[in-house]
Amino acid sequence: MQVKDNTFLITGAASGLGATTAERLVAAGGRVVLCDLSDAVDAHAERLGDAARAVRGDVTSGEDIQAAVDAAVALSDGRGLAGVVHCAGVVSVGKLVDRAGSPADLDAYTRTIQINLVGTFNVMRLAAAAMAKNPAGEDGERGVIINTASIAAFDGQVGQCAYSASKAGVVGMSLPAARELSRHGVRVMAIAPGVFETPMMSEIPDEAAQALAAAVPFPKRLGKPDEFARLAEQIVTNPMLNGEVIRLDGGIRMQ
Repeated sequence: MQVKDNTFLITGAASGLGATTAERLVAAGGRVVLCDLSDAVDAHAERLGDAARAVRGDVTSGEDIQAAVDAAVALSDGRGLAGVVHCAGVVSVGKLVDRAGSPADLDAYTRTIQINLVGTFNVMRLAAAAMAKNPAGEDGERGVIINTASIAAFDGQVGQCAYSASKAGVVGMSLPAARELSRHGVRVMAIAPGVFETPMMSEIPDEAAQALAAAVPFPKRLGKPDEFARLAEQIVTNPMLNGEVIRLDGGIRMQ
């Protein structure tokens, strides 16, 4: 599959990894539908020009994501939705038992699972249904789904029970989804980023961010969103990448 002249749905596209991936795909000649809850998604679509459309949407809503998928199909000029890069998600931190001896907030845990894991399943199911209707390309390929996991799926830290569980679920869905969708010619991949320069990272103190950057073996810095976007583009164009989770982390292993 090529990026040029194909249409992709990007979730979490108002900023960070999603916004940068959208920029890269448009620069490569693709078309994108940007889906996000933030008002900023409209302005970003305008900056990208005629090749981009914005759809305000919640990844946990079937109606919202179906509208985003339909918008991508409409933008494709009959070619159909070629790919999804699912970047929407939340970071959560909360100990099972806090310093006062109180148990964790169950609603906060449920919210993280709902957005990060159920939201991923929701996007996959609706995107795959649309892709299955596409005409088959080379090797019978009809589409590609790229989800965003995290190294926390493997190296969760203290306070990350909810976040790690949600991202481990994304990892766990990758292979069975790829196996199931193979009969439709749809590939499924996941990227597990390490510590990256994103709006989420800006929420932590500078000292903590510097410590995380120093813990990366090489290069000894935070990852750049375009490095994620470059990998996403490579996954789109390399048909043998399927059913796998790729760590994109500079070799860091969290403790």
